[in-house]
Amino acid sequence: MGKIAQGILGGLSGKVGNVIGGSWKGIDYLRIKPSSVANPRTVGQVNQRNKFTVTLEYLQPNLAFVQKGYKNYAVKQTQFNAAMSYVLNNAITGVEPNFNVDFATALLSRGNLSGVLNPGTDLATPGEVTFTWDDNSAEGNANSTDKAMLLVYNPSKKESISQLEGADRTVGTETVIIPSTYAGDTVELFMAFIETDGSRVSNSVYLGSGTAS
Repeated sequence: MGKIAQGILGGLSGKVGNVIGGSWKGIDYLRIKPSSVANPRTVGQVNQRNKFTVTLEYLQPNLAFVQKGYKNYAVKQTQFNAAMSYVLNNAITGVEPNFNVDFATALLSRGNLSGVLNPGTDLATPGEVTFTWDDNSAEGNANSTDKAMLLVYNPSKKESISQLEGADRTVGTETVIIPSTYAGDTVELFMAFIETDGSRVSNSVYLGSGTAS
């Protein structure tokens, strides 16, 4: 039970109804106790949690790629948080409460460096994925020394293999070695370019999925 000292305008100690009183450093204060929420798991809250979960599951295995790919967006936030925000707002599909990440729009790197031209992949050889692309180093702000950023993402195992400083843009091909345990798994493939000093990156490109050999 709360007690009121010195009349109604004096100090209140304890709780009266939904009003809580006390004193801090000789200063009397009053605050209202928050109303209890009958059902904190509203439809909107459940949907947002589900979206957050699928985004987190997508980005966590690809953290190393994201840290380079979102470097220029880490302003008052981490690269990971910048990527979370982008994917949540631009790349979530599905019908509630079942949501998915749209890999084609879920960029793992974002930047204004010239992107990838005519990329392709080959998973025919066991234990590896070969990426190919055309040399466009004479176009836009591309450089002949830009490095390929390559990613093999295995959703079922919630892990990935990446090459973050691969072959030069002019080379046109790079092979990424993957574990033998990936054989038979569906993998999702991504690529981008990064300048040699890491100052600029291109938007990542989703190259589709395939079955690892």
